[in-house]
Amino acid sequence: MITVRRSEERGHAERGWLDSRHTFSFAEYYDPRHMGFRSLRVINEDRIAPGGGFGTHPHRDMEIVTYVLEGALQHQDSLGTSSVIRPGEVQRMSAGTGILHSEYNASDREPVHLLQIWLLPERTGLQPGYEQKSFAEGSRGLRLVGSRDGREGAVTIHQDVELYRAALPAGEEATHALANERYAWVQVTRGSVRLNGLDLRAGDGAEVSNETALTFAAHEDAELLLFDLG
Repeated sequence: MITVRRSEERGHAERGWLDSRHTFSFAEYYDPRHMGFRSLRVINEDRIAPGGGFGTHPHRDMEIVTYVLEGALQHQDSLGTSSVIRPGEVQRMSAGTGILHSEYNASDREPVHLLQIWLLPERTGLQPGYEQKSFAEGSRGLRLVGSRDGREGAVTIHQDVELYRAALPAGEEATHALANERYAWVQVTRGSVRLNGLDLRAGDGAEVSNETALTFAAHEDAELLLFDLG
């Protein structure tokens, strides 16, 4: 079964420097029908104006994944990390027992467009940690970018999840097999695709259960994130 969450149905926050779309309930946006899916708790699509950003703030017991689509995001945290996240890179921050961090648009001229993703960790009280890896932005097909065991060069996420990035040129297809009692969430980030006969466009998400395989066919050059969830 596949249930589509259309882009325009998401929550919306506008703060001048920030335009944010919330797939699941977040901050002032609350919808009891959309509180997350399995261990996936937050998918926020943020556009941050030049010079704007989130000041230093705390988090605990959350796996936070940042994925930049356009521009560059400056990250700093209480572990002493200072980095810039660019397209083709994935950042994982484990808030664990507590961490302070900030994110700002690294440019004073161009906006930054990103997804911020939160997953509930498999256990509380983890040691705070940070990891950032680069994946070939132009690579095609499905590419594992996050997993519990960090195999294939993926970032390590402390949860039963496999996170894939898929880049599909127009007319190409990709298939992902779902094991028994596995679930999936698909988030389209660019272009448009057909997922098992359903048309999805940028900003759309899809909740998947009781399916054995997912087939993606790109109507145009497209990109998506696929969460294979326990």
